[in-house]
Amino acid sequence: MLDNFDKEFPEHVPRPADAPLPLAGLRVVDFSHFLAGPFATMILADLGAEVLKIEAPGRGDDLRRYPPMHPQLDQGAPFAWSNRNKKSVALDLKSTEGLALTRELIAKSDVLVENFSAGVLDRLGLGHPACEALNPRLVYCAVAAYSRDGAFSDRTGFDPIAQAESGFISMNGYPDREGVRALSPVMDISTAMMVSNAVMGALLARERTGRGQRVEVSLFDTAVLMTGYASMQSLFTGKDPERSGNTSPDTCPSGAFRAKDRAFYINSGNDNIFQRLMVQVLGRPDLAAHADYATAPLRTMNRERLFNILDEAFGQEEWSHWQAKMRAAGVPCGLVRTVGEAIRSPEARDHRLVTRIPHPVLGWVPNLRLPIRYEATPVADPVAAPAVGQHTREVLHEVLGLSEAKLDILAVQGAFGTAAAATAAKRSFSARVEA
Repeated sequence: MLDNFDKEFPEHVPRPADAPLPLAGLRVVDFSHFLAGPFATMILADLGAEVLKIEAPGRGDDLRRYPPMHPQLDQGAPFAWSNRNKKSVALDLKSTEGLALTRELIAKSDVLVENFSAGVLDRLGLGHPACEALNPRLVYCAVAAYSRDGAFSDRTGFDPIAQAESGFISMNGYPDREGVRALSPVMDISTAMMVSNAVMGALLARERTGRGQRVEVSLFDTAVLMTGYASMQSLFTGKDPERSGNTSPDTCPSGAFRAKDRAFYINSGNDNIFQRLMVQVLGRPDLAAHADYATAPLRTMNRERLFNILDEAFGQEEWSHWQAKMRAAGVPCGLVRTVGEAIRSPEARDHRLVTRIPHPVLGWVPNLRLPIRYEATPVADPVAAPAVGQHTREVLHEVLGLSEAKLDILAVQGAFGTAAAATAAKRSFSARVEA
């Protein structure tokens, strides 16, 4: 596992030491688990916020066990992907001491993010009214499957359910079979982006009003948004979109074609692109001038005939030939790649999307950076996702000013869970202090 990746990918290049971070000085208490919440708080961490990931001692976030698991770590690839730049604080919220420490951290923080089922934090005395009383400037963000109140507050949900119920699945695939889900957790990722935007908007509002507020983002609501303009088209026409496979219902010719050696995708988004494709790429001015192909609706009506012509032409040469011609002509095109090909592609290497970063156990681990590039305030240097409770003592010492003796007493009282978990946390803290 992870064989030879350190020879394939470059080491991360540190940001300028004197450059400020966009969210420096902000502290986030992160109660979220699985994907939508954690990915949102990772965005905030990448932008420089201090994110304290509150986890159950020993077990931690259930996402840690999503495969593939690394045999030397307490986490797998999905967790590592969505939890860098965070500090793991393992507190037993069922203990009086653990709950008290949590309240103290909330009182000293700027943001709280949670995606528990409705009512869970209220029962712990950590709902919005209680936290607002502790800290009136707190931005309290709830990430819900459907809602935190109303008729559907009891419903739990995951990405595939949101894809199904939003209509997203019905749009994707081929017309002669059931719609298909996206394997990528697109609803979790898009919800995370909404959460991070919502939190930053609330922080900006706080600068003007002096107070925090409660924010809610729903997985279902975001999923409906992710159907794109199809929702508005349905409202205009009263009709649902039809599945069109790899073609487009709005532009033509757009779809997957095959050169001699590889499949590729082109998108003729307007009439000018079609003209350039026909004249400059294929050398067929007769098709560019043909009345049947004058507009996108006409080309769509005659799609089968046009695609047959393109299939035959493209099959005569290799991808490199067509890519050079289409790039010169300004025709949007790209290889149909596997994930492995994409992360090793010339484009990904040019953008340094994948690098390797230090890891205290493995030496190096891979890292996929955010697609955000600030010129004056570059994002934080990536730090590998933490082990469960790795920073418990460090955070409580630095944020709350607790001494080693006090931390030992809290450990005995059960604030950090079992004795084994507390001992592991202490060892981790001691090792970091000695380093």
